[in-house]
This record gives sequence, C-alpha cells and structure tokens, in this order.
Amino acid sequence: MENVVNKVVLSGFAGSDAELKVVSGNQKLARVNIAVNESYKNGAGEEVKKTNWFSLTFWGAKADIAELKIKKGTRFTIEGRLQNNNYEAKDGSKRYITDIVVDEVEVKELEVAN
Repeated sequence: MENVVNKVVLSGFAGSDAELKVVSGNQKLARVNIAVNESYKNGAGEEVKKTNWFSLTFWGAKADIAELKIKKGTRFTIEGRLQNNNYEAKDGSKRYITDIVVDEVEVKELEVAN
C-alpha cells in the first residue's frame, strides 16, 4: 500500500467568523466551522436536505487569510487533510476529535448565505 492519500475537499459556508489565535512560538492558528449542504431522495421519493458541519484549522499565512476573509456566511472552498486529536475533558474522560488542517483555501468574495 504505497500510495496512501489523506485529502479532503469541501465547499460550503462559514458558521461564524474565523477566530485567530497566536500559540506557542508565535505561530498563528485560525479555526472556523464549515457547513456543507447536501440533498437526496429518501425511499419514499421525498427530497431530504441535510447540513454537515466540519471543523477547520488554518496555520500561518493561511490563518491570516481566514481571519481577513472568512466571516459568518461566507462561501469558501478548502483542500486539506484529516487530523485526529485527543484531549482530557474536565470530567477526566478522554475525548477524540477530527479536524481538517487546511492546505489551500479559496474564498468566494461576493457570495454570502443568509
């Protein structure tokens, strides 16, 4: 299994403004959730609309772009990779999360969802 690929491409709308933080070593980090809509017909032939939410992480210069251009409702497209993380919750339990680390971002300047 030589050609292993971890690649995600999503196009959707920002659920909030991108939030920028500076973390250890003065690295910039921005986070935002993207809403991706889909529709399909169920067994009865009725159209079903569904929204999936994904957590995105931007680093460095891409974090600056996210902070400046990604506002709530902005349509944008990303290309990135899945990254699994875990942390200990306040109650002592171990929690697991999957983020998408963004490698490329394209912001649709004039499209904003209502």
